[in-house]
Amino acid sequence: MSIATAVGAHAEVQAIGVRRFDAVTIALHWTTVALIVGMFATGWSMGLATDHDQEETLLYVHRSLGVLTWITALARITWRFGFAFLPPFPSAMPKIQQHAAHLSEYALYAILLIQPLTGVAQSLTRGRPFPVLAWQAPAVMSRSKALTHLFHDIHEITAWVLLGLIGLHVAAALFHRFVVKDEVFGSMTPWKPRRRLAP
Repeated sequence: MSIATAVGAHAEVQAIGVRRFDAVTIALHWTTVALIVGMFATGWSMGLATDHDQEETLLYVHRSLGVLTWITALARITWRFGFAFLPPFPSAMPKIQQHAAHLSEYALYAILLIQPLTGVAQSLTRGRPFPVLAWQAPAVMSRSKALTHLFHDIHEITAWVLLGLIGLHVAAALFHRFVVKDEVFGSMTPWKPRRRLAP
């Protein structure tokens, strides 16, 4: 982390009296959320498409969002381990919960890197060019139905794993907000928590 970023993050914590991640980490987090919502929405909508053109358009958007999710995940990991300000866990938080939080975080990073790649691999094994973002990806191999089905299955399984991890993440955040009532929930919200009143 740069000195300026660290000082700024610590100054914000002191100013509002709560633990809070730096602005870049928060922005990347909510960008990832938006991309994931878009991925699942377009993925599920493909089954409801009324014609081939509509299905192809949804697939293009779904695939492009997946690539953006992969890029964002890579940026998050780079920032997380090189520059981010990571507020300490609350002192009353049990060690086992701290370890579980780290484990779920790393699992989310891993699945966010793996899951989009399985979708791209599925497209590549169809053996024909396909559009993604502003480019046309070339055909790099002949069609393989077996590999297409394999990567399709892996893509679906990892999607459900991602949903499960997100569910655990949301449940943990709500647990801290409404049961424990500590500062964990507010550390990643896009809005700044209210200043903590002095006792």
